[in-house]
Amino acid sequence: MRTRILIIDDDFEVRKSLKQTLEYQGYEVILAATGEEGLKLLEQDVPDLVFLDVKMPGMDGLDVLQKARHLVESIPFVVISGHGDISTAVEATRLGAFDFMEKPVGEDRVLVTVRNAVDTRRLKTENRTYRRDAEKKYQIVGDSPALAAVRSAIQKAAPTNATVLIWGESGVGKELVARAIHRESLRNGGPFVQVNCAAIPDELIESELFGHEKGSFTGATDRQIGKFEQADKGTIFLDEIGDMSLKTQAKVLRVLQEQELERLGSNRVIKVDVRVIAATNKKLEEEIDRNTFREDLFYRLNVVPIHVPALRERRDDVPALVRHFADLFARDNNFHRKTFTAAAMERLKQQHWRGNIRELRNAVERLMIMSGTDSIDVTDIPEGGAIRADVAAAPAGDVSASATEQSWMQAPTLQEFKSGSERAYLVARLRESGWNISKTAEVIDTPRSNLYKKLEQYQISQESDG
Repeated sequence: MRTRILIIDDDFEVRKSLKQTLEYQGYEVILAATGEEGLKLLEQDVPDLVFLDVKMPGMDGLDVLQKARHLVESIPFVVISGHGDISTAVEATRLGAFDFMEKPVGEDRVLVTVRNAVDTRRLKTENRTYRRDAEKKYQIVGDSPALAAVRSAIQKAAPTNATVLIWGESGVGKELVARAIHRESLRNGGPFVQVNCAAIPDELIESELFGHEKGSFTGATDRQIGKFEQADKGTIFLDEIGDMSLKTQAKVLRVLQEQELERLGSNRVIKVDVRVIAATNKKLEEEIDRNTFREDLFYRLNVVPIHVPALRERRDDVPALVRHFADLFARDNNFHRKTFTAAAMERLKQQHWRGNIRELRNAVERLMIMSGTDSIDVTDIPEGGAIRADVAAAPAGDVSASATEQSWMQAPTLQEFKSGSERAYLVARLRESGWNISKTAEVIDTPRSNLYKKLEQYQISQESDG
């Protein structure tokens, strides 16, 4: 499809010259001799680029720009004038013009400007598409009363700078709530920086959060800007904050109280303007009783508490979530979209979903891949229990038997067998140690950081597997 360019100019010779130049390069050209005519053409069929004269009888170019401001965001306007001056250029730019050119305009300049304007418009369109896709990925789906309460809390908290503590089981969508708060806040033009406190070893988390200077410790070969500095004028999301060490908690408390920090290896105080949103799947009041979480930090974080319900508390949202995940999977993988029958939806609603929304999404994707028809029916879904390969839930010490059990829709692959066996082994060792991460890591001879990664990978938590 050819690029369409609208030329609005009262000078016949200018219109003719520009038309010849542009059509010779393969562009489609539309002409308007007055501002009124040009505005009508803009409303009828949106072009890819507009050349707009300033001095015209009746409605001049700046008037057209003013009235077409709702289009300027998506269409580049190049203002041209035979009476070019700085004040006109400034006013045109303020109204959103892409460029300003003085008459007579040279052919080379015109063609370069057209290429730049068309490329800029294409990039803006792609960015809007990517942004819409990203927003859909992080969309909160469902209309249940339990979710309505979450949405109401988001709407109330978002416009403020108040610290928010999001709590709920693993896999319920706490990150989506954090992103929604940022997206609807006055800081939405600033960065959203996410930190998984459970996935970063204790010896590195301070450097990650607050940064460090070159040479501040072994391996610090360069200066590093911490996550709090990166989130300046925006939002930092501290996920799984219940796993943060007491030493690091004290420094986070200082940032919350004073909005300032020091990089490791430096005495210079750095001011930051950051909103903090934290999330946890632990009951922090119990962690306070165990002396593993600071009470003063808890009260600083718990200004606006938001509880995200488990999927079993919002079963009516399952059909909407299933359709949403099916759409996302089909779009991201260029995959044929499959439908779910009413009976299949009802069975999915009745599943336990111990892994919550994360587990439901995995199940939907697996059904999309493994089902041999365009319509997924109740016969494609096993009765009772969460949908998962049986091997993943096998008890430790019985992995050989689990391989012969009937798995969902097919025998487990080698990778599924290995993953299921490893998950079962880790759960068994954690139970033996009373869910003490340090002790478990020592017993199985692996670094704590590696164990945390495994817990994240297999969605293991005391709440769901204890």
